[in-house]
Amino acid sequence: MLKTQELQINIGPQHPSTHGVFRLIVTVDGETIIDLKPVFGYLHRNHEQLGEVSTYIQSMPFTDRLDYFNSMANNFGLSIAVEKLAGIEVPQRANYIRVLMAELTRILNHATAVAFMINDMGAWQTPLAYGMREREKILDLFEMASGARMMCNYFRFGGVVRDLPPEFMPQLHDLVRGLPTFFDEFERLLRENEILMLRSEGVGILPKELAAAYSVTGPVLRASGIAYDIRKAEPYSVYDELDFDVPIGSVGDVYDRFLIRIEEMRQSYKIVQQVIERLPDTTGGHINPSMANIGKQKALRPLRRRPPRDRVDAAEPSARENRRVVGHGRLASWLWSHPAGRRSARSSPGRPDRERRACPRRRACTAA
Repeated sequence: MLKTQELQINIGPQHPSTHGVFRLIVTVDGETIIDLKPVFGYLHRNHEQLGEVSTYIQSMPFTDRLDYFNSMANNFGLSIAVEKLAGIEVPQRANYIRVLMAELTRILNHATAVAFMINDMGAWQTPLAYGMREREKILDLFEMASGARMMCNYFRFGGVVRDLPPEFMPQLHDLVRGLPTFFDEFERLLRENEILMLRSEGVGILPKELAAAYSVTGPVLRASGIAYDIRKAEPYSVYDELDFDVPIGSVGDVYDRFLIRIEEMRQSYKIVQQVIERLPDTTGGHINPSMANIGKQKALRPLRRRPPRDRVDAAEPSARENRRVVGHGRLASWLWSHPAGRRSARSSPGRPDRERRACPRRRACTAA
């Protein structure tokens, strides 16, 4: 029997494509990870503050960069939020184009996530080459529609920036014909792969109760056995008109999370097929005509004044909290902080009250 002892290893701080410097404190016994502590907070990308000072359309390119493997779907989320607040209608055709882009994004996202996962486990480059091959085909379509492969910036409030070009659908048909073969080959290559099975079965089990308590979402939640998919639970766009299933796992380990992503790609393919069939018969154009002018897009911006007191949520009486609300039926966003019952001497009409506080950390650093 080989004698081993526990060893603590620092991995990082570094930037392993996590969009923020990241560190892992790992305790290992031989090749077995005994404990792992992730350490975050080395870098702040400032998206919240950028959103406070930008118009809403200026924030659209930021969503591309939140996850550049998920550009179109992130555009989708911001668009829906602003459209709900501003009461903007989206034409049927634009909705179907949006869903098409979101589901193609899901396929490329899952394919590369699985490929990178097993690559990191030690299966090296073959699965990654398969996943990246299909991703490139989808990125060709994104570039055709938006002009960019990764930072697409394709969605606009009320629709999308432009309609699909004539050459888009023939190339989409070519992609769709090959996807079932890719799914089967990809699963056959990996499902009984010894490296994957040894390092994922029974590893990282997340019970459904704990997953729900931690507010876990997406494939990780569904792998734990909870059939929650917001496209079914709270349908948006035209998802309530489409037929697809929500796959769930039975164990909640890393292996289940792999299987869920494989099956979700098949469900996205099923949605894409339905969109292709229905898109020629949809009504409306690629964008709501009232929002087609870029000036209309730029006009959607946070209000820079406080609303009347009676419009502030009475359930939160403290005046020392940060708040975001909608006032007077228009989009509003502001930040203020002052002691209850007293206004700052610096306050002025039309501007939030702010209490200036010295940073304790900065004082300590200055003193040092």
